[in-house]
Amino acid sequence: MSELRQEAEAIAEQFSDHLDVDADEIEERLENLVNEYRVPLDEARRSVTNSYLEDAGMERDELGRGGSESVLVNEIDEDEQWVDLRVELVDLWEPRSDSISQVGLLGDESGTIKFVAFETSDLPELTEGQAYELSNVVTDEYEGSYSVKLNRTTQITEIDDEIEVGDNADTVEGALVDIQSGSGLIKRCPEDDCTRVLQNGRCSEHGQVEGEFDLRIKGVLDDGETVTEVIFDREATEELTGMGLAEAKDMAMDALDTTVVAEEMGDDVLGRYYRVTGPTFGRYVLVDEMEDPGAVDVETALIEARSI
Repeated sequence: MSELRQEAEAIAEQFSDHLDVDADEIEERLENLVNEYRVPLDEARRSVTNSYLEDAGMERDELGRGGSESVLVNEIDEDEQWVDLRVELVDLWEPRSDSISQVGLLGDESGTIKFVAFETSDLPELTEGQAYELSNVVTDEYEGSYSVKLNRTTQITEIDDEIEVGDNADTVEGALVDIQSGSGLIKRCPEDDCTRVLQNGRCSEHGQVEGEFDLRIKGVLDDGETVTEVIFDREATEELTGMGLAEAKDMAMDALDTTVVAEEMGDDVLGRYYRVTGPTFGRYVLVDEMEDPGAVDVETALIEARSI
């Protein structure tokens, strides 16, 4: 069975109780997008799914997938999969949007993963330190980083078991030798369930949107033997550079160019040696903690490291 056919049958199963659609029709639509218009399969699947959601008058979080699989958090490696988790609420964070009721970190013996619950889902609030069985949560992926979303169909059951949460964080260090494209002042999709970075004002899932400003640095650490790509989110970027979002927006407005923000950041941080800790997703380490031993001569440091 081809990959397109598998996706078509999965979508047909999702809508079987809501619309009269068949896998042949869905496969034809997917094939047209993928082969005729060269749309990536993931984006084609989202486009077709969104079309049927509109036809059914449904929200995405009303759409479940029967027979969700029980998994460990470090086994999550696909987008838009429906899974069951047995986890402890490790940490709660301050939501950055009024549409989000709770956001934080869930953990089991394999590690931790971010979760988001939205106000529209009308779910009971979770409590830090409490263990839960969560049925029918949906996975989400952005730049290799996986998270889970609690939705209207999610069932939440408190359990008395103690869960020993594993540590899936890595610590790497090295001289910051490069700041990659897509760093500095960026815009993200404003949709409630999306944080994708816009390309020319366009979200890969929601199309042309009015984005919301954010800060990040995609950098490269070199310890003389290994090169590691890292991502500093807004909080870590502000700590790293001392530049806040308002200052970055003013700088870009004065120059009529957002690229000056990354250039200014690079002047301050390139050539310094850092030790960072965080989970690894895809090829990136997502920075949660950071130490800055100070400025170094990059060329000298790399020569010394490679001679050890």
